[in-house]
Amino acid sequence: MSKKRAVVLGCGLVGATMARDMASDPDFEVTALDANEANLARLSGVENLATRKADLGSPEELNKAIEHADVVLGAMPSKLGFMVLRTVIEAGKPFADISFMVEDQTELNDLAKQRGVSAVVDCGVAPGLANLIIGHIHAQLDQTDRVVYYVGGLPKQPAWPYQYKAPFAPADVVEEYTRPARMIENGNLVVKPALSDAERIKFPIVGELEAFNTDGLRTLIKNIDAPNMVEKTLRYPGHIELMAVLRETGLFGKDEIEVRGVKVRPLDLTSKLLFPMWTYEPGEEEFTILRVVVEGRKGGRAVRHTYDLYDEYDHATRQSSMARTTAFPCAIVARMLTRGEIAQPGVLPPELLGMQSGMLDRMIGELAGRGVNLKSTQTTL
Repeated sequence: MSKKRAVVLGCGLVGATMARDMASDPDFEVTALDANEANLARLSGVENLATRKADLGSPEELNKAIEHADVVLGAMPSKLGFMVLRTVIEAGKPFADISFMVEDQTELNDLAKQRGVSAVVDCGVAPGLANLIIGHIHAQLDQTDRVVYYVGGLPKQPAWPYQYKAPFAPADVVEEYTRPARMIENGNLVVKPALSDAERIKFPIVGELEAFNTDGLRTLIKNIDAPNMVEKTLRYPGHIELMAVLRETGLFGKDEIEVRGVKVRPLDLTSKLLFPMWTYEPGEEEFTILRVVVEGRKGGRAVRHTYDLYDEYDHATRQSSMARTTAFPCAIVARMLTRGEIAQPGVLPPELLGMQSGMLDRMIGELAGRGVNLKSTQTTL
């Protein structure tokens, strides 16, 4: 049987990990594309993996790059995500994507159906794996009452003053501190400021972390019928106040101000000063933590399902935990797409896949084979 051709768009930490995972499969020949030669250089010499420099912000060049692909994997900056999604769908290619775009991806659902394309979006850890879990439990319950998930990627050895480093594009991290958070409270859609409703939670291994509202529910708001639902991001204690001070001072502002005759966006200055402090050193240890809680009723009883994931930097492969836990679900889904295990056309958020029998178990098993493990518990309330 001839090999399937997989094309990976974007070779940052997550995209490179996707490319390596796909290239480890003898059923695929893999091409990774990026505009940054340094990103491509890190993949040099990987068996069964070709790299090519490409301007993926150009629809024309993007079309050329995916022309012969059997499946496409996306790990693009959020500002390019929607354009890339549209272009891949229009090209008629199956797509597994982790690009966290601000646009409503489901606007392209009809186009995907017309083209007969299965495009699985938000296919990382959270959104992604969390959605898959929520969809699975929701389908098992007679009634879903409450959904909350907590997620964070953090350095194992936090350092003053921020106790934080960014496992993905720092500009996207800042959005977590500024973009209003949508949630469901008592059956109503509610919008609250980012960083609101702070709470402290103790986790095994990690200890105490603080959680705050972020705008990560996305398609869950449409697809999961629950009267209470929220996503919260995790940081070390004290980080929320620091970010709130920067935000309220205006240092995350996007409107230009004049300083000594020069117009500058506060966010650009903040980024220049802040982001180098948020960059991980090569080999620096970090971890990813995810907790998903779904409560409801089954057979007349009130029950709570809890799923926990804790994963650390892998010294053997020198892969960050956030890259692993984000990239692996996407690569697993890409294989399912090429094998026809996911075949329904449309823009498919992971919670819809999770509602399908056996899909979550398959994902958990595949992740365990890569050293990423989930623990689940069920309690009667």
